Amino acid sequence: MFKVKLDEHSYLALLQQGDAVELFELIDDNRKSLGEWLSFPKKTISVEDSEVFIQKSLTRFSSGNGFWAGIWHKGVLAGSIGFLYVDINNRKTEIGYWLGESFQGCGLVTKACKKFIDHAFNEWELNKVEINMAFKNTRSRSVAERLGLIEEGTIREYEYINGEFLDRVIYGIVKKEWKELREEESYEENGGSAVSSIQ
Repeated sequence: MFKVKLDEHSYLALLQQGDAVELFELIDDNRKSLGEWLSFPKKTISVEDSEVFIQKSLTRFSSGNGFWAGIWHKGVLAGSIGFLYVDINNRKTEIGYWLGESFQGCGLVTKACKKFIDHAFNEWELNKVEINMAFKNTRSRSVAERLGLIEEGTIREYEYINGEFLDRVIYGIVKKEWKELREEESYEENGGSAVSSIQ
C-alpha cells in the first residue's frame, strides 16, 4: 500500500474504503472554500459518493493509471492529493490536491507534492509533471511556484464553476529540471557540501 512519511506529524496514505466517512466530513466541512475553485464538492453529497470516489481511485491504482492519497496530520485527515492520470506513451502525469481550511499554511501540500513528484520521476520514470489550477487561485499557484514548476500558459474559460467561466493556468516541470532543483536543495541542506545522491 502507498504510504509515505512527510514529517514527524504527517504522512500520505492511499485512500481506503474505511476513510470514506472522514473524507466526506472533511469535504462537507469545507464545502464553501473548496467549491470556490473546484467542482467536486457539489457532486459529493453523501458518504456513498466518497465511497464511489475511493473505489475508482483504487481501481486506477491497480491498473497503473494514477490514484488519490489522503494527507494525514496529527492523526486527522487534512486533505488529499492525487495523480489524475499516468500517460505512459508521453511519459507524463498531472497532480491535483486540496486541503481543509484549518490545515492550510502548514506546508502540507508542498511536502506532499514533493513526494509525488519524486515518485513520478524516480519510480515511474516519467519525464514531465504538471499541476493545473484556476488562474485566480493564488494559494494553489504559490505551491507550484514554490516547488519550482514553470508557468507554461493559460487556457481561457476552461471550466464553469459557480456561474462563472474560469481560466486555468498550467505549470510544469521536466525530470532534468527537478533533478537539478533537488540536488541544489540537498547541497544547501548539507551546508554547502557536495552530496552523492538526491535526498
